[in-house]
Amino acid sequence: MPRTPRRSANDSLFEPLVPQPAYGRVAAAIEQKILKRTLQPGDLLPTETELARQFDVNRSTVREAVRRLESAGLVGRGSGSKRLRVTRPGHAETASRVSRALELDDVTFIELWEAMLAVAPRTAALAAAHGRPEDRERLEQCIAAVESARGSEAAVAGVVEFFGTLALASGNRVLMLAMQPVTRLLAPSLRRMIDRVPQGRSRILVAQRCIVEALRKSDPSEAESWMTRHVQDFRRGYEIAGIALDTRAAEA
Repeated sequence: MPRTPRRSANDSLFEPLVPQPAYGRVAAAIEQKILKRTLQPGDLLPTETELARQFDVNRSTVREAVRRLESAGLVGRGSGSKRLRVTRPGHAETASRVSRALELDDVTFIELWEAMLAVAPRTAALAAAHGRPEDRERLEQCIAAVESARGSEAAVAGVVEFFGTLALASGNRVLMLAMQPVTRLLAPSLRRMIDRVPQGRSRILVAQRCIVEALRKSDPSEAESWMTRHVQDFRRGYEIAGIALDTRAAEA
């Protein structure tokens, strides 16, 4: 059996390290303190001068690091305050950033649909198990908004809100974060489907009413089953509308 040639002393096992700008290292160090809960939401950060002294860098380096952290939603200034505090990114901010990342990664409609098929039914089941009466009321308001919407854009906004509200009702924060970016990116194609398929909106309304009824009966199995049918119906609607599922979501 031939032996694997031995690596010579001149061969490289590792790639050279890419130098990271000082502001990146400062931002990463502060971020680690936040993620490890050494710095809690609401805690004041040291002043720029103090941070520059502690990191032994220029204040301009600290300012650039802070801009990074602010754009990530990890620090911010309260109303009328100049001091920075640790903040917690909201679900909407996180969903927006994830949506942009998915767009830049050229995800397709079929990838989004597959993700929704994996996530949405389980979300509906948990909402049926843990949802409260006020959650059902908000879901019914979403359905009413879809039904009364004069245009497809308003109807889709109601559909997206329905999925977001259902995720909140599930009580699972991971599902909340997973659902929003997927439904946001599906919105343009869903709008085109509703415009092109006359029965599209009515089928959405039927499925969502059945899901809410399953929540009313606290029946996770029925909620999961109806959500599976609901998401599968999206794909059928896309095919009827002539929307290519292998195109990029950003092209919608």
